[in-house]
Amino acid sequence: MNGQNFKKKVDQLWKDLTTAVDQINRSENDIVIRAEEILMETDASIRQLKDLLRQYQFPDWSNEIYFFKNTKPQFVAVYIYYSKVLAIEASKPYADSQALRSYYENERSNLLYFYNEQREFISYYRRKSTYLDKKYFVRFKFDFKLKLSPELYSYDEEFSTSHDHIVSQIMANDLLEQYLTNKIDSKDSKENSIDHIKNLEWTAPKVALIELLYALHQTKCFNGGHSDLAEIFRWAENSLNIGLGNYHKTFSEIRLRKTDRTKFLSLLQHNFNQYLDDLDL
Repeated sequence: MNGQNFKKKVDQLWKDLTTAVDQINRSENDIVIRAEEILMETDASIRQLKDLLRQYQFPDWSNEIYFFKNTKPQFVAVYIYYSKVLAIEASKPYADSQALRSYYENERSNLLYFYNEQREFISYYRRKSTYLDKKYFVRFKFDFKLKLSPELYSYDEEFSTSHDHIVSQIMANDLLEQYLTNKIDSKDSKENSIDHIKNLEWTAPKVALIELLYALHQTKCFNGGHSDLAEIFRWAENSLNIGLGNYHKTFSEIRLRKTDRTKFLSLLQHNFNQYLDDLDL
């Protein structure tokens, strides 16, 4: 397998995983059930990623470093994050809001142990340093003078470096910290909302917004084209305080339109051209 094919298949694998996670999270199931479903999907994706790697030979160290510093960790981070969410939510007490708040605060405090334990490497990673990358992110290059994870011996040496798993933990814990903060502050954030600021409200049909967001995504309008579709839809829903439901199903319905599949985009173009023409009169 050449490098282009390998990258294409890995990118598609990541896209499929993020789409599956988003669809599961849009269901009405409890978070415990959703987390379990996501873990199964993620486990299958990581196994496929591992199989792809077996069929590929990195041409140089830079490619191998990129894979183990960026690509693999994002898959594993999803698994770690939802494993922790599952453990937290499945074990939470049936208690009043104050007790639950304390429970979540305690879980958030537990994250400090990891940050303190890996303080040196976290600083290296967050500063986007590269001078130790060959020791951290190349297989079979363990430097025992560096601080290594005690779990290292149980890792698959063909699919692991000394520190890629720690990158996954950093990514997962950052997500978990935000999750716990939202749980802790959810009531306060509603009470402290600024009521006198009038929010914009989307009053056109939801299908029109979905059509627009798909078009913006395909035109790579967000983050230089590196934003996931699910990320764009979450941003739109949060910004406009709107629920777009199963937008994948709506997109399928847009594709089945007999005439003018881009109905809303055509309307936008017509109205803007009309406005320009009116200004010229």
